[in-house]
Amino acid sequence: MSKLIKRTVLLGAVAASGAAAFYLTADTDTQMEIASSTGPLLRMLDPELSHVIGIQAAARGLLPRDTRPDPPSLHTKVFGLDFPNPLGLAAGFDKNAEAVAGLMGLGFGFVEVGSITPRPQPGNPPPRVFRIPELKATINRYGFNNLGADAVQDHLAEFKKKVLQDPSIKRGPLGVNLGKNKSSKDAAQDYCIGLTRLAQHADYLVVNVSSPNTPGLRALQGRKELEALVKQVKGTRDRMLWGPSGPPPLLIKVAPDLSEPDKRDIAAVALSCGVDGLIVSNTTIQRPGKVAEFPAAQEAGGLSGPPLFELSTSVLSDMYRLTGGRLPLVGCGGVSSGEDAYRKIRAGASLVQLYTAFAYEGPTLIPRVKRELAECLARDGFRSVAEAVGADHPDIRGGSGAGTHKARRSWFRWW
Repeated sequence: MSKLIKRTVLLGAVAASGAAAFYLTADTDTQMEIASSTGPLLRMLDPELSHVIGIQAAARGLLPRDTRPDPPSLHTKVFGLDFPNPLGLAAGFDKNAEAVAGLMGLGFGFVEVGSITPRPQPGNPPPRVFRIPELKATINRYGFNNLGADAVQDHLAEFKKKVLQDPSIKRGPLGVNLGKNKSSKDAAQDYCIGLTRLAQHADYLVVNVSSPNTPGLRALQGRKELEALVKQVKGTRDRMLWGPSGPPPLLIKVAPDLSEPDKRDIAAVALSCGVDGLIVSNTTIQRPGKVAEFPAAQEAGGLSGPPLFELSTSVLSDMYRLTGGRLPLVGCGGVSSGEDAYRKIRAGASLVQLYTAFAYEGPTLIPRVKRELAECLARDGFRSVAEAVGADHPDIRGGSGAGTHKARRSWFRWW
């Protein structure tokens, strides 16, 4: 029996070694397929554990690295930054900036880390992530669980060192998403602390006032509260010492669950206070359509995935209209195909983010979405992403849309 066990272990080791050798020498598409094929196994595990495994795989260089150039039509410039393609990974996946190089290597045009709070916090008690696999949707109530600004600062500094050694690993811009600690009484102070510690590592910054999982956070989207917050955070950024290219752009991430007056107020504050852009949107507390039929719908938290797409895209379109196309928008919520990304762009997005679809489909999703998006642009006669931004608003575009903003800052200021 002992000999049989040893033989079995040996054969398993040989098989694993052979599989690893095959994976490492395979072409990019094959590596993507192999990596994505682990998805069904991971989805047999607890959702949060699956998330942790995915982060660790990316951090340890176990995911494919796609070095193939993107179609020229996907290259775009927003906030004065060059993006090889407009498809980004939304905040929430790599909360602590542990796997930036591995995630950028998958072919994303940009990666956003966070949300990051000044002090470490555990977030809400588990279980706090719930799948609805029939709809490829997720409900989460993580609650800004993260290691805190000091630890993330170390991780970003380490990433910067790697980029100095090999600039190719930084495929596109890096965004840093800031949050507030649950126990903090002064939200603006928290955002200013996070900005002070992390801005030097960011190509753009995001003030997240829209997570449904931190009590009172969404109240900061009110006109008076948002205006005071933006002025204080922006003032902190502008008082810091910057090089010739100036400070990183400052964006606000908003919720999809907004009334018409809320939308008007946010647009007015963003324009009057000089915000550089908006991310539209975060997860929703609504349970639209068939979502309500599933037991997970009874769980508190934010819904993401395809059921969020129509709501978030409608709000995106409204914000483009209310800002008159003068403010770059990032479309986020329910994107799982190139057609979805294209609809976001036509609605007014200069850039697009996804997260939940990546968790369900794995690395193969990224080249597929980019390929489909390029096909959508060509089909409708657009030579570039910028030409298509706001195409559903012909009365507004007229050459002044977000895609035509002049470059105000140099590419990769920190490198």
